[in-house]
Amino acid sequence: MTLPTCFGIIPARYASSRFPGKPLVPILGKPMFWHVYQRARGCPALSRVVLATDDPRITAAARQWQVPVVMTRSDHPSGTDRVLEAAEQLGIPEDAVVVNIQGDEPALEPSVLTALLAPFEAPGTRVSTLARKLDPEEAANPDRVKVVFGVQHQALYFSRASIPFARDSQARQPRYGHIGLYAFRLEALRQFVALGPSPLETTEKLEQLRPLANGIPIQVVLTRHRSIGADRPADLAAAT
Repeated sequence: MTLPTCFGIIPARYASSRFPGKPLVPILGKPMFWHVYQRARGCPALSRVVLATDDPRITAAARQWQVPVVMTRSDHPSGTDRVLEAAEQLGIPEDAVVVNIQGDEPALEPSVLTALLAPFEAPGTRVSTLARKLDPEEAANPDRVKVVFGVQHQALYFSRASIPFARDSQARQPRYGHIGLYAFRLEALRQFVALGPSPLETTEKLEQLRPLANGIPIQVVLTRHRSIGADRPADLAAAT
C-alpha cells in the first residue's frame, strides 16, 4: 500500500494573549514560522507545505522569506478551522491527507511527521495523532494531556487527568502523553469543523475529543519525540 497525496498546513496567527506576534519572533535571524516550514519540508511524505495566516504582517514576512502562504479569515475559533479554509483555497483533493502542523515548534523533527502519516497507507484511516510514554511526574501534571488507546492503537479518550486511573496502587499501566499534531483526510477535517464543539470537548477544553464523541476514530502513533512548543517568550530557549 502507498500513501495518498499529503499536504502540510501551518496555521499562524499574530494575536496570542500569551505571546503576541509569536510566528514572527526571530530565531537565529529568521522568523519562527520559517524554521517550522523548513523542518516540515524535510518530511518526504509531504508533497507541499503552506503557511496559513490572517495577518498581513505574517503574510509579508512569509513572502520576504519565500515561504508559501495563504490569507484566511480572522474569525476562526481554532487553528483547525484555519487549516480547513487554507486546504479549500488550495483545492486539495477530497481523498488527500492534511497535516495540521503547530507553528510554534521550530525544532520539529521531520521524521515525526513521517510517522504521523504512516497509518494512512490503510484506506480506512481518517485521523491520526501522536503520543509518547510519560514518566510519573508528567502523568500527574494537568497541563500534560493524556491519551488512552485500545489494542489497535485507536484513541479511547483524552484528558488532563491521569488516565487510566490506577485503582490498585500496584498497577503498572503506563501513561501516554498526547502530542498535538494531527493528520486528517480532507473529508474528515471538513466533518470535524462542521460538527462544532462537543460537550466533552467543552468540559475538558480539548478539541481532540470532538471526533471521538462523534464516532470518528483517531489512530494513535507512538513516538519518543518530545514536543516542545513556545507558548510563552520564556519557552523559546527550550524550544530551540
